[in-house]
Amino acid sequence: MADTVAPRLYACYNCHSHVALHDDIVSKTFQATHGRAFLFSHVMNVVVGEKEDRHLITGLHRVADVSCSDCGEVLGWMYDKAYQESQKYKEGKTVLEKFKIVKHNW
Repeated sequence: MADTVAPRLYACYNCHSHVALHDDIVSKTFQATHGRAFLFSHVMNVVVGEKEDRHLITGLHRVADVSCSDCGEVLGWMYDKAYQESQKYKEGKTVLEKFKIVKHNW
């Protein structure tokens, strides 16, 4: 019988609700207010807040905070719109702050 490999998951550090798959990481080199952050192509079990324009390290972006759908902890933000052409690849993707998530290997 073949062994099954469970997906590597990231979870909310507060309540351990699953929020992202390791395979959905686009970049591990993002910088957030409190340190390193990961850019994900897809996230789950999050609530997206109100969109607003923010000046980030790479310029002006329209973003929305993302919170854990179980406990409400703000985990990062989602890029809605990038105003600079070189930053368009971020649109629709989500940044989760490393200190707000924990790795789960099942």
